[in-house]
Amino acid sequence: MNFQTGIALFILLASPAHLYAAAPSDQDSTATPSAGTKSPSASTDTAAGESRWQLSVALGYGLRTNPLIQSDDIPIIVDIDIAWFGDHFFFDNGDLGLTVIDNKLVTTSIVARINSDRVFFGKTDTKFVTFDLAGQPLGTATQLSIPDRDFAVEMGVEILADGLWGRLQMTAHHDVSGTHEGYEIEFDYAYGWRNQRWYFEPSFGLSYKSAAMNNYYWGVRAGESNAALPAYEASSGTNTHARLLFSYQINRNWTFSLAGEIEHLNDEAAASPIVSDRNVLGYFAGFGYRF
Repeated sequence: MNFQTGIALFILLASPAHLYAAAPSDQDSTATPSAGTKSPSASTDTAAGESRWQLSVALGYGLRTNPLIQSDDIPIIVDIDIAWFGDHFFFDNGDLGLTVIDNKLVTTSIVARINSDRVFFGKTDTKFVTFDLAGQPLGTATQLSIPDRDFAVEMGVEILADGLWGRLQMTAHHDVSGTHEGYEIEFDYAYGWRNQRWYFEPSFGLSYKSAAMNNYYWGVRAGESNAALPAYEASSGTNTHARLLFSYQINRNWTFSLAGEIEHLNDEAAASPIVSDRNVLGYFAGFGYRF
């Protein structure tokens, strides 16, 4: 695995859509938090004498498809889930947070994260083509390459609420690194069922991406276009996603998990000349060990 692919996988697994870790074990909270959801705080999740560190490793096989043209899918073999929760501050798979409200009804945190949309741009190829994307012949062979995009550091607010009715996660993040200068608002709902060692959790949600953010990742600027790749400006749009997690708790430390997800890109992103498939699929099957 090269450095670029390693960074891509870290961003993928650190994102809120992280669905590959094991489901909550029997000794965890009964409020059915998902593997990809941040713990409210150490005050609720860390019992007296229990370590503030949470570490688990999953070995198996998975894949996340790449919607970009002339690009490779992203394989997933190892999933490392690492987190630390203090009284107010926490680190959760790359996200840094400060919990400002934590009660029985809701948990609210200020969170800094790295945007995950850039992960796709690390697996693209450059080709010379004699036809444009519409299938029309070109006078000479022309280089067709996907424009590069940078990682963005985003800051925002995360609100978590859960109960017997399920779990609702709402987040709003804005770019503070000056990369795309846009924002994203996300909603996700999940409901988990447990029957002894078996656990099953479907979830679904949506994410609104501002015009600045959408255009940065999916647009093609005039200086990046040529006869093979037309310029394109994307406006705002809303992605939708659905996920499914199934697991079996072998013992206190070992879990077998199956997970899958589908993300439907918004119309503006799907219409981009650098996008070949508006549906992003992901799946993983493997054994997880919780330390």
